[in-house]
Amino acid sequence: MPAKRGDTVRVHYTGTLKDGTQFDSSRGREPLEFTLGGGHVIAGFDAAVTGMEVGETRTVTIPSSDAYGDRNDAMLLRIPRAQVPPNVSPHVGQQLQVGRGGEAVNVTVREVTPEHVVLDANHPLAGEDLTFALELVGCEPAA
Repeated sequence: MPAKRGDTVRVHYTGTLKDGTQFDSSRGREPLEFTLGGGHVIAGFDAAVTGMEVGETRTVTIPSSDAYGDRNDAMLLRIPRAQVPPNVSPHVGQQLQVGRGGEAVNVTVREVTPEHVVLDANHPLAGEDLTFALELVGCEPAA
């Protein structure tokens, strides 16, 4: 029976970028479990699993617009070095959590100079088309 909206599915996946770099995989651990249409995974992943049958495999490429969106330069935050807490020694590539508007935001340090630090609040996979090798290993119909 094909997986449909509202079903709880279990999926093994391996995600790669255009150049073949693997960015994530469920292999070697428990499969990813989520409710189809529940908004728990990126839209393109949800759509790719919909209609699969248990035991089926498929490989799909999800455009950035259905994944983590395009990169947005407005999400680059340039802050004066003097505003960086003294106990933080930022370096390029470092992942940090910063408070913004009363909530924590994950950022990546993109640039560090004596005068400023550039933080990138885009998702690390923003702007990337993502390829997933999928295997539906379980499906519980919606109640």
